Amino acid sequence: MAISTTAGRLEGRLAGRVAIVSGATQGLGADIAKVLALEGARVFLLGRSRAAGEVVAAEIGASASYLEVDITDDAELDRCVAAVAAQCGAVHLLVNNACSYDDSGLASTRAQWMATLNVNLVSAAMLTQKAVAHMPAGGTVINVGSTGGKFGASGRAIYPASKAALIQITRNFAVDLAPRGIRVLSVSPAWTWSPSVERMSGGDLAAADAVGARFHPLGRVGRGEEVGQAIAFAASADASWMTGTDLAVDGGFACLGPDQGISPSTWFARLAGQR
Repeated sequence: MAISTTAGRLEGRLAGRVAIVSGATQGLGADIAKVLALEGARVFLLGRSRAAGEVVAAEIGASASYLEVDITDDAELDRCVAAVAAQCGAVHLLVNNACSYDDSGLASTRAQWMATLNVNLVSAAMLTQKAVAHMPAGGTVINVGSTGGKFGASGRAIYPASKAALIQITRNFAVDLAPRGIRVLSVSPAWTWSPSVERMSGGDLAAADAVGARFHPLGRVGRGEEVGQAIAFAASADASWMTGTDLAVDGGFACLGPDQGISPSTWFARLAGQR
């Protein structure tokens, strides 16, 4: 299935905006940063891998810069945000995308819980606190949530808990920042072509789409740029009357129940056919 691309349509919805994207050196974060740049934003890519970050920045071009930052270190966050504000005058858009997937479900250790929540939740809150100090009215904070934060699943605990909490603080911060004219939203993807899905599928996109088709009514896994396009919309004036809500960018994943959208008669027919 062909996927529409942002390249060549440069709507410029984010022209003149300064954006910070955490966890932007690979996968979804890199795809988001590329879309924001195509929409006209000046993008700062946060991450811990200089080599990977500089590659992504070079792919984007002059409108992107890489900043090596450990987002769990408040002093580094202060330095990073201050540098962006000093160079550009303001921060108009923050995308909290950085994420750790260290999760052993019920068997997770306290160390795993603390480390993963520190990256996925606490660091997003702290980066928001620091970025909005330089954010004028009309600015936007977008948290990258997940369908994993909305439904139960076996074998996982920390990751979905962190995403559920991230969606919740989206609501809280939206109320706090509304008087300043700053909007806060979350965007929740379902299965998306990313390093983790790529590993599980052995690098086979067609195989990932085939498996994903069972759980997504649109018949495939998502693409990072599709999440980026939703974020570009949410950050633009087109979404000026939206705050404190979550956008499901999930191919229909969230609209299915436990029966996966298949009627009981079909399930019983399948059972009868197996006997």
